[in-house]
Amino acid sequence: MTAPILELRGLRKRFGELEVLRGVDLAVRRSELVFIIGPSGSGKSTLLRCCNRLEEPSAGSVLVEGVDLMAPGTDINAMRRRIGMVFQSFNLYPHMTALGNVTLALRKVLGRGRSDAEAAGRDALARVGLAEKAGAYPGELSGGQQQRVAIARALALEPTIVLFDEPTSALDPELVGSVLEVMRGLRESGMTMLVVSHEMQFARAAADRVVFMDHGAILEEGPPAQIFSAARQARVRDFVARISGHG
Repeated sequence: MTAPILELRGLRKRFGELEVLRGVDLAVRRSELVFIIGPSGSGKSTLLRCCNRLEEPSAGSVLVEGVDLMAPGTDINAMRRRIGMVFQSFNLYPHMTALGNVTLALRKVLGRGRSDAEAAGRDALARVGLAEKAGAYPGELSGGQQQRVAIARALALEPTIVLFDEPTSALDPELVGSVLEVMRGLRESGMTMLVVSHEMQFARAAADRVVFMDHGAILEEGPPAQIFSAARQARVRDFVARISGHG
């Protein structure tokens, strides 16, 4: 077996007295799409934010391609370039075009020249179906298009894994499909992805593995068919039944 792209070992996170993550172990392999589901407050988003140390874990290890992000000598900024992150809020600069938003990190972080950065930025926008919107400002784009620009911004840095934190939760329902379509295309192209989302139909159809979290721990993980149709844990079965009831 090849080493995982991302490996969490005994990951813990406390906010004061509250233990949000309680010793999570998780490995994500190359080209795998892993979906994390569970009730609100179960630690899903905190887990993602610990993967690139946006949140500092209280204990445990985070390894990306075998490099421990928690080790004292690790260049965390260099490692973060390997970890794309897409949030529920798009965090685009309103005064910059779509292309400007996508190329900013290429130029400022990687030091690439303008023409080189713009070529990479146009490629990234094409991957999310927005080649013709390179000159548009965020205010001229729909929420779904803005989120696709945010995905292009992550892709432009050529990460080895992309973390998605509720990427569709801020979108109107009719705009969700365009973002999921982009994510489906990324999966088909072999991108490694760790996704926190409530899009259960997408998880059922596209995920390689579904991880169910509750109270800061992984309760069960397995292929979508197991989690959604034959979960071993009553807690997981109840959750799935309840969300299925909502359509």
